[in-house]
Amino acid sequence: MSDHQFVYIMLSDTGTLFTSVIKKYTKAPYNHASLSFDPELREMYSFGRKNPNNPLHGGFVKEDIFQGTYSKYKDTTCVIYRLAVTARQVEKMKRIMNVFIRNNDKFLYNILGVIGVSLREPVEFSNSYFCSQFVADILKRSGIKLWDKLPVMVTPDDFRNNKHLELIYEGKLFEFEPIKKRYQ
Repeated sequence: MSDHQFVYIMLSDTGTLFTSVIKKYTKAPYNHASLSFDPELREMYSFGRKNPNNPLHGGFVKEDIFQGTYSKYKDTTCVIYRLAVTARQVEKMKRIMNVFIRNNDKFLYNILGVIGVSLREPVEFSNSYFCSQFVADILKRSGIKLWDKLPVMVTPDDFRNNKHLELIYEGKLFEFEPIKKRYQ
């Protein structure tokens, strides 16, 4: 079983106005999902704010805990899961991710998709995602099937309630040991 590797999924709540509004509706503790290939979350990917000061300008983001949106919200709470995957699946995920990285400016934030989930009506556009849809889509396209629903209908809470994910941390983001070490 040396072929097994892990990817990491972090769900977070920054406590911003935008997330508070979503939270009122979803009643879920976390409303943002990110995907990382390393246990220290040095490289995390998602769909969210391109600029920490502007919640309306969203798209594909390589998240940096110390310089991006999280750096402005030191009280961010999170839950971190790891998912066992094969080396081949990681390779596929990275290949897909590279398409996003190379074409960064061509992707939009799917705000209508967020509304669609709440109405139980999938709203998809090409090159347009919201955070949990993006993570679910990357997994699905890499051959990892966690749900019997379209990625556009997956919420951060679906990750929280998935038995395939192993919880490794819950608490304040900046108190997660690997981050705390780098932060000091």
